Amino acid sequence: MSTDPNLNTDLLYQPITLGAVRLDNRIAVAPMTRTSAHPDGRATDEMARYYERFAEGGFALLITEGTYPDEAWSQGYLDQPGIANDEQAAAWRPVVERVHGAGARIVMQLMHAGAQTQGNRFKTDTVGPSAVAPRGEQLGIYRGSGPFPTPRAMSAQEIREVIALFSRAAERARDAGFDGVEVHGANGYLLDQFLTDYMNVRTDDYGGSTGNRVRLAAEVCAAVRRAVGPDFVVGVRVSQGKVSDYTYKWAGREDDARIIFGALAQAGVDYIHTTEHHASEPAWEGGQSLAHYAKQFGGGVPVMANGGLGSPKIAVRLLESGCADLVSIGKSALANRAWPKQVRERRPLENFDAQLLQPLANVKDVEL
Repeated sequence: MSTDPNLNTDLLYQPITLGAVRLDNRIAVAPMTRTSAHPDGRATDEMARYYERFAEGGFALLITEGTYPDEAWSQGYLDQPGIANDEQAAAWRPVVERVHGAGARIVMQLMHAGAQTQGNRFKTDTVGPSAVAPRGEQLGIYRGSGPFPTPRAMSAQEIREVIALFSRAAERARDAGFDGVEVHGANGYLLDQFLTDYMNVRTDDYGGSTGNRVRLAAEVCAAVRRAVGPDFVVGVRVSQGKVSDYTYKWAGREDDARIIFGALAQAGVDYIHTTEHHASEPAWEGGQSLAHYAKQFGGGVPVMANGGLGSPKIAVRLLESGCADLVSIGKSALANRAWPKQVRERRPLENFDAQLLQPLANVKDVEL
């Protein structure tokens, strides 16, 4: 893949500020599950080099893979990294130092897998908003197989505990030197399970209406903001589709978008990160892109878009449209660890090779 020599890419390289953090350009590495930590959840030297390479390649912001915040039900994958204790936090410090040393910023994504768990060394059962199993089957590239089990419905006390655990994990990330955290409210994990109509059949304040179903995600974001203070970046990721249900759409469409993005913006986040298969395409038939609605209803909060933006032309056009302020690159970043430098210097881009995710979607080709 080559960059159009007539394409003006200057907009990609304009600085932007998220909260108190200034970024040198508008290109981020998207969070991607890599399952390459020590079995006890500590980050490895290979992970440090993996993230450092993106920083050296010109990405202004790196968002880590989903990281579990507690030693209970949040872990979703075997060999997933955690931030649930001091030892795990300490293991992340060399990662942060190497990324900062290469000139980039790094945000930790905090993820509670809930019912969409494929491997948890702490628990053999799963929890969710209701006793409803995720659709689809577990992914072999993350050591899973077969259908997802039916979770146990969480109690009101357990919901309060989840909010507190996200907050404590955010504090550990801050103390480990991270520039911010991203609350994972997308892709079918716990906070998205609460938002999903068929997975959440609760009759309390966390079920029923869209406003009730987004309540947990908003309360987590607000609690994290209170815990870390005003100078630490807090973002949130939002999607319609899920690991377990790729084609899911919000039933209320634009009305749902207004409620969801409005509630998250009011929670005090510094950015909203939307992810769709193709970020520039309509979120549903006859509508606009999901990023467009985040921008429209997000109260002026910066929007980061993800999904099919490895093409510089598509990424630039999305920024030019005003629907997004930043773009995050996933698979194309795996294929091109220096994507920002390659695009700016008009160097060819490699196409993503799915073999990079086989037999496991873990960290590969990293020299130490």
